[in-house]
Amino acid sequence: MKVVIFCGGKGLRLRDFSEAIPKPMVPVGPRPIVWHTMKYFAHHGHKEFILALGHKADVIKEFFLTYIEAMSNDFVLTNGGRTVKLLSSDIDDWQITFVDTGIESNVGERLVRVRDHVAVDDMFLCAYADCLTDAPLDKMIDRLKRSDKLMSFIAVKPSSSFHAVQYDSAGEIASIKPADQLGLYINGGYWVMRREVFDYIRPGEEIVEQPMQRLIQAKKLAAYRYDGFWTCMDTFKEKMMLDDMVNSGKAKWQVWANAESEVATKAVATVLSKRSYDGVSVRTLEPSTSKDT
Repeated sequence: MKVVIFCGGKGLRLRDFSEAIPKPMVPVGPRPIVWHTMKYFAHHGHKEFILALGHKADVIKEFFLTYIEAMSNDFVLTNGGRTVKLLSSDIDDWQITFVDTGIESNVGERLVRVRDHVAVDDMFLCAYADCLTDAPLDKMIDRLKRSDKLMSFIAVKPSSSFHAVQYDSAGEIASIKPADQLGLYINGGYWVMRREVFDYIRPGEEIVEQPMQRLIQAKKLAAYRYDGFWTCMDTFKEKMMLDDMVNSGKAKWQVWANAESEVATKAVATVLSKRSYDGVSVRTLEPSTSKDT
């Protein structure tokens, strides 16, 4: 399934970090955040990307045009440096289409401008470049497939650190709570769409405003509520938090790394379960697996 990544925003709240690069290229650990978003989709088997570019599109193009996989993967060097054998690969099997969708375009306009690249298929995926999650993408897709809806988006609790004030009927303060404890859900920036959604978009409209309102009225909009890990890198503080998670090996959105770790753990357990010492067979319990309820 094709994946549209919205990469055109200016990221004004991160402007102090670097005015030389667009927000999708702000690094999280050693790689830009857009790479992490794309890797999430690739892990789930969706490797055909359409990058809807805008602000500083040339920087994003240059990054991928000059991408050297040996700089971010283990490799074996032989023949005095003339031969490089990669031991792993990041983007070798990705197909990436780069589309300039305008400097000042909103998300709805960017989506319309890549229509020819995705509307040939019944369904496609979309995401902001700067939101990260470990949500079960396969379940999100399957739920829309089994419904008559035209669009589904991930609904998440806000991750911002602000506190909200609640008043009672007399105008007295009733409580002050963190935003994520109010029971509110916001658009998490990941969508599953059918091609018919383009019939609900008018020229110049922002996707989350009039088009989604029309879908609500037609009972064609669904939300996949997710209470697991989700965050959006809007501020320098959030960037530093994500860097710390990468450096500590606790980057929850890196489902590809977690899957590899699980496979390795099971392989070790299998080997140990068959090993014997001094003629005594040593058995270990296999890792248990939980079943969805």
